[in-house]
Amino acid sequence: MRETLAVYGTGTIGACQATLTSGNGYPTVVVGHSEAGLARCRDAMRQNWDDLIAEGLATQANKEAAMSLVTITKDAAALEGAAVTFEAVSEDPDIKEEVYRTITKYNGPNAVVASTTSSIDAGILAKRIENPARFLIAHPFQPVHMLPLVEVVRHEQVSEETLETVCSLLRKLNRQVVVLKRSVPGFLVNRFAQALFREAIYLMEQDVAGVEEIDRAVKYAMGMRYASIGLLEYFDAVGFELERAIAANVYPDLCGTKDIQKTVLEGLASGQTGQAAGRGLYDWSQKDGDDFRRRKQSPYFEGVRLWNMPGESPASPRGTE
Repeated sequence: MRETLAVYGTGTIGACQATLTSGNGYPTVVVGHSEAGLARCRDAMRQNWDDLIAEGLATQANKEAAMSLVTITKDAAALEGAAVTFEAVSEDPDIKEEVYRTITKYNGPNAVVASTTSSIDAGILAKRIENPARFLIAHPFQPVHMLPLVEVVRHEQVSEETLETVCSLLRKLNRQVVVLKRSVPGFLVNRFAQALFREAIYLMEQDVAGVEEIDRAVKYAMGMRYASIGLLEYFDAVGFELERAIAANVYPDLCGTKDIQKTVLEGLASGQTGQAAGRGLYDWSQKDGDDFRRRKQSPYFEGVRLWNMPGESPASPRGTE
């Protein structure tokens, strides 16, 4: 029997984290605060499995075996004995501190806690837990059960044992682990993303290109290029001399605002805040939600074949029989 893992939080990240751990054969406890939250988590996990089954990456038997490994409960006492607890609650240090007290109450001060926070400094959260040596950040990316990267963020008090425990577990889950030497706002990937978002919104507001043109440029150039080689590999391949010339032309014209941009502020004021609201930069009533969900997952389907799933072997990939 594999060690028991825990997830504190029943939102999208928590549900996907639990899909990943149970889908690799780990007994998993998910703790939430409301019956509605527990139900949403259970439904989200089932949807995750249904998507994998539809792609021929899993079977109904895999789904049933994995779900049988999961306990979804409001009773925090179920945390007792968990080898690692992934904290996946709201981005509020006060809420997280309360969760850390609960984890410590039931699992002891030596319990390893990994926060999935995407924005809070590791040192800030380390001050909110009784034993900071046993705490770090393990920031995944949505869809968490499929996108392989996890940013592990250390702080001054984290022990090397804790770092090794979490990194070893993540690698067993077939995650690609990046360890940051120190915490910075947004860590790595969200910093890259915010730079792109800011420039994309700027280009829209300057009437250089529309939403679909910008997305097409990213999908069929940058997205394809950096799926197979690294950003800095490409920089080296281009060479410093040419990159210097490009930078001299482009840097002075790049968006440099430190403020939230007009497009975002107007969207917030109008209630047109994105997919969940039905409209943001796109009119989501004109989009196929199932198609978008599949496209969001499709680059990561092959990685699922590395899972050590409970139950019978997954079906053969489509087109290989």
